[in-house]
Amino acid sequence: MNKLTLRTIPAVLLVAFSGAASAAAFQLMEQNASGLGNAYAGSAAVADNASTIFFNPAGMTQLGNGIQLSAGVTGVGPSYEYRDQAGVKSGGDAGGWAAVPNAYLSGQLTKDLFLGLGISAPFGLATEYDAGWVGAAQAIKSEIKTININPSIAYRVSDKVSLGFGLNYQKIDSELTSSVLRLKGDDSAWGWNAGALFTLSPAMRVGVSYRSAIKYTLSGNASGALNGAIEADVKLPDTFILSVWQQVSDRWEAMGDLSYTRWGTIKSLNVTGLAVPVSETFNYENSWRFAWGAGYKATDKAKLKFGIAFDRTPVRDEYRSARVPDNNRLWLSLGGQWNAGAVGKFDLGYSYLYVIDPTISQGALQGKYDASAHIVGVQYSVGF
Repeated sequence: MNKLTLRTIPAVLLVAFSGAASAAAFQLMEQNASGLGNAYAGSAAVADNASTIFFNPAGMTQLGNGIQLSAGVTGVGPSYEYRDQAGVKSGGDAGGWAAVPNAYLSGQLTKDLFLGLGISAPFGLATEYDAGWVGAAQAIKSEIKTININPSIAYRVSDKVSLGFGLNYQKIDSELTSSVLRLKGDDSAWGWNAGALFTLSPAMRVGVSYRSAIKYTLSGNASGALNGAIEADVKLPDTFILSVWQQVSDRWEAMGDLSYTRWGTIKSLNVTGLAVPVSETFNYENSWRFAWGAGYKATDKAKLKFGIAFDRTPVRDEYRSARVPDNNRLWLSLGGQWNAGAVGKFDLGYSYLYVIDPTISQGALQGKYDASAHIVGVQYSVGF
């Protein structure tokens, strides 16, 4: 019964926790809406609501007494339009809007000990081209869904140092189709995350956090030109974050972020079990993300947020595929927060992602993409 529950609950949640990639490759940064307005700068150091469970569980020690709840949803709307070298479009817009919900709960057990639970979607991909487009033999639909259940613990070692740790039960569901083949598989696996928060002064915090890689053996089936049961090994990358938050004045706060994701874990997808081997090459490189943000307290209840980030893609030009037509991207973000006191806090954020035009040279695909994304998120946080 326990095994059935562990597999069934995430499978149901996957219907809701799907999303189109917004960070490099198919990583999803949108684990809350409160950080969206700052382009997720200071993600491991801000610690102003229960969503810190994802970015740095040690941040739970900053949330105060009692129980803290944070829940929200982010809409991610990427656009990928392919043009050949003559400027002729094909395939329509492979992007589209998708919802990425999240929920977090934190509680204080003793003066220095905190427990939490987070539900999120760390990775997601959704691209789909019109049937019969010029690249149909390579890709039509590409979909990856994940659901991550993250129980966590945090301990305040002193007024200046807090530590946090979490386990991650993650389920993945994938579907890759072309004009000749459809591959579908899923799996679940365990990972972990940890973090530390250093309060250098009442006006400055530094956070470091790490989320482990998670290795899957996808199992499922193939249909079309080849039929049968299949398996494929894939290792989703680990991520390290270094963040700084500083209260600059009574009105202004500033934050910065440096993250490093080891996408080098994904070199190829090799599908076994069929009469003819099926393989897709990725050869991803490790990637960096830099972000800077600021907040302005306009009134006692209202705060305005701003942010900018540069996200370096792990995709090499020579290996770019129609499934993940990714390239370096610039985030331009703004948002706001309304503090309604005992009623709770409401966050609204928006980001525009400018993706430097990805070029592609794979078989019949010789051209480039017009690529961009809009992201909008809302979140409610309350303590009781």
